[in-house]
Amino acid sequence: MSPSTAYNIYAQNNVAVESPAKLIEMLYEGVLRFNAQAKKAIKDENIEKRAYWINRSIAIIAELLATLDYNAGNVATYLDGLYTYQIKLLTEANIQNDAEKIDTVSNVFKGLLEAWRETNDLV
Repeated sequence: MSPSTAYNIYAQNNVAVESPAKLIEMLYEGVLRFNAQAKKAIKDENIEKRAYWINRSIAIIAELLATLDYNAGNVATYLDGLYTYQIKLLTEANIQNDAEKIDTVSNVFKGLLEAWRETNDLV
């Protein structure tokens, strides 16, 4: 077994044992991490990596959208609109090579991450 295969199996198992609350936190952190990489790619004028990292962020946000529970109340509807708008901003950032739009999305996800952590610390 190659080291990368072993790591992938470990990573999958690590995610499989996390609580749903921890998984949301990890997804928010992933958006922030990938956005930072996308900004670095813009600075480095690397179009391919910019697109790669922005698409990774969009994929996470799309997953967050897909897992919203609309039976849980109005928060899901609010998050639907918020997540959809963040995808729009990231798409525009990719097309326009705009690091400021990536910053806007990162600021939203920093706020969401902070609120999520506070909420789950109370539980």
